[in-house]
Amino acid sequence: MMSVGEEFFNRKKAELGVSLNDVQKRAVLNTEGPLLLLASPGSGKTTTLIMKIGYLIEVVGLDPARIKAVTFSNASAHDMKERYQRFFSTLPPVEFSTIHSLAFQVVREFFYKRQIQYHIIEGTDPAPFNKKMLLRDLFKTFNQKAITDDQLEELLTYISLIKNKLLPKEKWSSISCDVPNALQIFQKYERFKRSGADQLLVDYDDMLTIAHQAFEKDHALLTKYQRKYDYLLTDESQDTSLVQHAMIEKLVQNHQNLCVVADDDQSIYSWRAAEPQYLLDFKKVYPDAQILMMEQNYRSSQDIVSVANTFIKQNKNRYNKNMFTENAAYVPVKLKTLSDYQYQANYLVEQIAKEENLREVAILYRNNASSILLLDALDRAHIPFYMKDANNRFFSHWIVEDVLNFMRLSYDATRVDIFERVYSKFHLYLKNSHIQQMKQQPNSETVFDRLIKLTDLKDWQREKIAICRKHYKQMQRKTPFQVILLIRGEFGYEKVLRNMSEKLGFNIDYLLEVLNTLEEIAKSTNSMVEFANRLDHLASLLKTSKYNRQQHAVTLSTFHSSKGLEFEKVYMIDLIKGVIPSQTEEDKLKEGKREEMEEAVRLFYVGMTRAKRNLELLSYSKRFGKAVAPSKFVLDVKKIVHPEKVHHHAAHKTTILKTTGKGRKNGIPDNPNAINDPAKLQVGLKIKHRVFGTGEITGLTEDTLEIRFKKYSKTLSITTCLEHKLLEVVE
Repeated sequence: MMSVGEEFFNRKKAELGVSLNDVQKRAVLNTEGPLLLLASPGSGKTTTLIMKIGYLIEVVGLDPARIKAVTFSNASAHDMKERYQRFFSTLPPVEFSTIHSLAFQVVREFFYKRQIQYHIIEGTDPAPFNKKMLLRDLFKTFNQKAITDDQLEELLTYISLIKNKLLPKEKWSSISCDVPNALQIFQKYERFKRSGADQLLVDYDDMLTIAHQAFEKDHALLTKYQRKYDYLLTDESQDTSLVQHAMIEKLVQNHQNLCVVADDDQSIYSWRAAEPQYLLDFKKVYPDAQILMMEQNYRSSQDIVSVANTFIKQNKNRYNKNMFTENAAYVPVKLKTLSDYQYQANYLVEQIAKEENLREVAILYRNNASSILLLDALDRAHIPFYMKDANNRFFSHWIVEDVLNFMRLSYDATRVDIFERVYSKFHLYLKNSHIQQMKQQPNSETVFDRLIKLTDLKDWQREKIAICRKHYKQMQRKTPFQVILLIRGEFGYEKVLRNMSEKLGFNIDYLLEVLNTLEEIAKSTNSMVEFANRLDHLASLLKTSKYNRQQHAVTLSTFHSSKGLEFEKVYMIDLIKGVIPSQTEEDKLKEGKREEMEEAVRLFYVGMTRAKRNLELLSYSKRFGKAVAPSKFVLDVKKIVHPEKVHHHAAHKTTILKTTGKGRKNGIPDNPNAINDPAKLQVGLKIKHRVFGTGEITGLTEDTLEIRFKKYSKTLSITTCLEHKLLEVVE
């Protein structure tokens, strides 16, 4: 006789064409007690979760109003609600919402009972208070200057991290932040929210912490919410913070009917306070929990699944899952190394121009800065695109504004108002008092003529001002590219950026990235007006690209924002050392701290598993004139895709030992200190070559390395150097 479970599955297969595998069925049938469902990429977790909800209602007999499904974002809540309505159109609605929405319900009730007046300070509404405006004002109070957009984002993340980790006041200082006086700003911000207005000021992070406190302080309120739901489901739980986990724990305290859907291998938001360790400690919190692993991938080809599954296994702190697929092989993962960064955008344009369905193509990158030259190249090639992270602040960055102001001054060098905006960026060590003195002089003279007359300047300052005056007379005859080189070099702008970075803690690499990107855009323009118009055009394009979603357009996205998406063809770009993994992640690993490197591995894994049938990894050997090394992760994938090279090397070594007994073949000495792992070869590494002596690696490609010795440089084959044990590290 058929069980009620089988009857349910057969009915849904007939009605919807949905067929579940054995693990998915077990997840649906597990209806009592805690369940951790570990879902590999493309394993059908949303379908399983919705089928489970339908089973709880149709077979177990639960009231739909007493089932709560908590998701990570409004978008996923909407998607799940839509899927539920499609699968179970005759059933009453189930409550799908974000954890913040649930917290807001609790907070509203908690404050109402205590007659506490409050005002939410999120969003863009300026009246009466706004979170970002408050933080901008506080930053200015503590640092006597305006906060940059990047610093504001970092400050917001810092505050959110402390709140979501439920850190007490005495531990706030344990969280580091590069924003000057971040801790003092946060402390003042918290005090102001409680006493700076006639109402309590509340932000989104407060919603969570206050809801958690409400459950701890108000037993009646907690009991009410505990009795409200008979079953809870949480999706994307690898992205959930400690305060969110704590709220869910309290809600299910009595019946413990909880289904947590997650993938520890896709936890990529620790900087937003996500706690992947919570999943690994799930049995400590819920000793009676069942743990099921959905390992079958329905999305990707055999080629992609096998590479991604092997790649993620380098992480130690994870559940031992083995992702597999019954999908056929299609084409191997492609690894492409270009000779120079400047060819990357054009290469992508050439490849994408051949595609018929742009909706099935994505270009993924770690940092938003990577997208700017891409959108410039795509626009010139008339290829439509959709940018997932359309809030990119590149075009409003202060460096962009600085460069444009340098250029604007060339059209009217008498404009003191423009000079006033950039005088501190000329590396002239001018003071505000100099500007005030200038303003007293005749308006008809250029700012440089006025400056040179000032009495309290040093001779070297006058010399540099004279050089600037000379260049400004010639600037309009120069191309925008030549002008930016002038600004960086002769005007001393790059020196100023380096000094600012040392004093204020700015990331100099990012600032130079902005400058280098402007340089690249400038190469295709002929006048400064054309350059400024080009920037305006690209900024406008960036804003309007959001309307291309679901249209005939290629998708551009960071690795982080690509989670949950899938495409026939995926390009992962800018895969070089220092970008992924970052230098910080490498440094932490050397200190014995694995957490950040493991998250970088997970991030790369998320990128790879977006691809259905075509995956291409792009790196290059040179960037803005400097040699760069490929990402360690690219080398890891290369070993997986081409294991025969590694096996050949191992077999060759065995032959040497067997044939000679002394580790010799053709007179090659056995060197126990020789480098035998290509991943150890890095730009900047000092090595000793058995023939050429001591040198330093200055360049790396997929197959070759460039070494600068004392009197000359050599380009050598990596395979030959490793197989013949020619290199060792110089300590």
